[in-house]
Amino acid sequence: AVSRRLEPGRLVIASHNDGKVREIRPLVAPFGIEPVSAEELGLPEPVETGTSFFANSELKARSAADLSDLPALADDSGICVEALDGAPGVYTADWAETPAGRDWLLAMTKVEEALAAKGPAASRAAAFVCVLTVAWPDGETRAFEGRVDGHLVWPPRGDRGFGYDPVFVPAGHDQTFGEMDPDHKHRISHRARAFAKLKAELLD
Repeated sequence: AVSRRLEPGRLVIASHNDGKVREIRPLVAPFGIEPVSAEELGLPEPVETGTSFFANSELKARSAADLSDLPALADDSGICVEALDGAPGVYTADWAETPAGRDWLLAMTKVEEALAAKGPAASRAAAFVCVLTVAWPDGETRAFEGRVDGHLVWPPRGDRGFGYDPVFVPAGHDQTFGEMDPDHKHRISHRARAFAKLKAELLD
């Protein structure tokens, strides 16, 4: 079967997170693809009812493609901590929710406290996981997973990046994602790995 490709033109980024749109734009620009965010199109954010990164990623992409009649790309990602049975996982952002908006220091503190409660011998291994899903208006979807393994540190280090970046050190490195040069982080991140798979199948 001939593999379906992403054609030049508009691609909805099914996210209301400007950081994600900014990260994706330079990746797809060489292929004549113009990313436009769900927010710019006034699309609602679907309720993420999935219990896996795959399910939530597909749900977001499907919703955006159906409502916009354009191909859509969604990202569902999070950090999975081994000693916490993979938590926060798909609930990564939920751990940051407060009445005043998302508080990532609070989220990182919750993870650290949960780890501390496991005792000093608890593993600090963690992985960032990202699933990118492309959905077309005709119903077809394709999903790509990327992950980067590493370990958690405390206290947080570095003010680059976002989310849990300041407490995550990828394997083979000594800087956290929060300390790393953003260009370097974007080359080795979970999102970069998922995108490399997507690019090989849908763009190259």
